[in-house]
Amino acid sequence: MQLAVIFDMDGVLVDSYHAHFESWKQAFDEIGVAYTEETFNADFGRTSRDILRRTLGDGLTDARVAELDNRKEAIHRDILRESFPAMDGAAELLEALAADGFRLAIGSSGPPENVALTVERLAGAQHFNVMVTGADVTLGKPDSQVFLIAAERLGVSPANCAVVEDAAHGITAAKRAGMTAIALTGTLQRTELSAADAVVDSLRQLSAERIRALIASRGN
Repeated sequence: MQLAVIFDMDGVLVDSYHAHFESWKQAFDEIGVAYTEETFNADFGRTSRDILRRTLGDGLTDARVAELDNRKEAIHRDILRESFPAMDGAAELLEALAADGFRLAIGSSGPPENVALTVERLAGAQHFNVMVTGADVTLGKPDSQVFLIAAERLGVSPANCAVVEDAAHGITAAKRAGMTAIALTGTLQRTELSAADAVVDSLRQLSAERIRALIASRGN
């Protein structure tokens, strides 16, 4: 039976919390709009398009949304190019899963350029079979679209997929997709991720054996 693991990117493969918050803050500062860390945390896991419309209102034209989104993401990539903070244990987990026969995917609502930067800088990223980005989806998390597309492209049934996420919206999306949801603490506390099938404090607490057991137990 073929199994797969789908990884969210931000906060799971790369510790991008600071880069994302600072890039949102700078982008909003440039247009004279205050953006707090509290608002940022509430938006965690949503697409940039959703965040812009929620913050600035639904009256924005699609062209203006795209302009602001592109500016924010350019700032974000500049920050990561200066210092790329890979998540502890990410490279080792990818190597172990690939060696054990798991198919692997990134399932992110981020733009393709962000995913490409992560794949370029992250050790072990050559093992990803599929990468789904914000360009592939029309609905952001907590909708399950990103994970279902990943499973389809991997050729693996959703029931045989595990998702590693750090956001409550992402956990909801994984559960809606019928997948095993594994939460990684960091940006959120365990109590905020309690809907997951398992909660870990480090990627080093995961292994091929543990993920296989979690998928199997959920299927019973």
